[in-house]
Amino acid sequence: MGSISDFVDSSPLPPFRVLIIGGSYGGLSAALNLCDLCDGLPPRCGPKAKEGSEPVERPRFTIETTIVDERDGFFHLIGSPLALADEQYAPKAWVKYADIPALQTRSNIKVLHGSIQSVDPEQKKAKFIARGMGVAATELTYDYLVVASGLRRVWPVVPQSSRRKQYLFEVGDHIRAATVGRHGVVVVGGGAVGIEMAAELKLVHPHLKVTLVHSRDKLLSSEPLPDDVKDRSLELLREAGVDVLLSHRVDRTDETVDEYGQSCQRMHFTNGHNLVADHVIMAISQSVPSTSFLPGAVLDDEGYVRIEANLSFPAPYSDDHFAIGDLVRWSGIKRCGGAMHMGYLAAHNIHQRMLYRLGGAEQSRETPVDLTLDEIPPMIGLAVGKKAVAYWPEAGTTSGEDVMKLFFGEDLGFTICWNHLGLGRSCEQA
Repeated sequence: MGSISDFVDSSPLPPFRVLIIGGSYGGLSAALNLCDLCDGLPPRCGPKAKEGSEPVERPRFTIETTIVDERDGFFHLIGSPLALADEQYAPKAWVKYADIPALQTRSNIKVLHGSIQSVDPEQKKAKFIARGMGVAATELTYDYLVVASGLRRVWPVVPQSSRRKQYLFEVGDHIRAATVGRHGVVVVGGGAVGIEMAAELKLVHPHLKVTLVHSRDKLLSSEPLPDDVKDRSLELLREAGVDVLLSHRVDRTDETVDEYGQSCQRMHFTNGHNLVADHVIMAISQSVPSTSFLPGAVLDDEGYVRIEANLSFPAPYSDDHFAIGDLVRWSGIKRCGGAMHMGYLAAHNIHQRMLYRLGGAEQSRETPVDLTLDEIPPMIGLAVGKKAVAYWPEAGTTSGEDVMKLFFGEDLGFTICWNHLGLGRSCEQA
């Protein structure tokens, strides 16, 4: 086995081909951290070097990375509740891949707009269908695969458009429908999405009557969180001016006309209560993993990818196939921070395999040295109007405007995520 210096200037192999399915938090993290490592730079999402420490020597070699995504840009999913409430914010939440400096300054990172029809891990081939090009499939070959296609979420939890221009029309129509009328809007579902959607609508449109209805006696009822998190979320929601009806399960909704001859909706609940609204938003997301293109052998009964602690597929595909983000079967509540961390881990572990194949690992090393994912305890950060509530085991429950600033900044986390991923800079500037 040769040393690092043996292959810095010349490699016995052609450039490694990396295929990343999904260009959101996890996929971009994997692509850009791997870009850094192969350029001999510290990974942007990795631990920061201690002050005064010696720089780590890293070899440089070429890779060819292809990112496939159904959207034509990065959509800040965390900002979806605000994007669906504020037409001024909505354009910021979707940045076309062609406008992201970190992707455009490297000729060996390519983004394809479309979807993956199938993956053959034995042959290391994937069938790609370009958006708007019919059903004709193109074959993509790869040396390493990272699946980061996330969960398929329904409207209006997230926009369904695949192009930024369509998305702006989609959210504009939604905002106008939700904010025009005298009876207000009802948001159905007291999970994280429903809470944030109701709070953002009230924050952006303070004169709008906003009501949140939830079928259980506590908010966040499906999350494994302490009751004080759920109770504090309710308090903040009511402080923000949102009316909250707990233990209200929707029976049916009828189209009707009010006393002014205007169309509206009458909601009937199983407890006998009824409510009139101009617009009803269903914030109950039956999200499913976007993994139908993968072989069933790597999926569980619900379609989540079964991964090892190093983010790899189960054997026999564990050497060169990885999965990250919301679609993996792992502990913890789905969070963008977790997806970005997984992207960094996958990038490191793929880089280790590349070094080993090139002969750059230490001569005494028999296998690549992987970083592994720890078990993730339940934790959450929830924006509720001008304040936020957060929970993690070490600190317990905290809330307030300072928590909002820490977790979400001034734009529901867009700038925090943009900067953490280094999307505004080239790989050479990392």
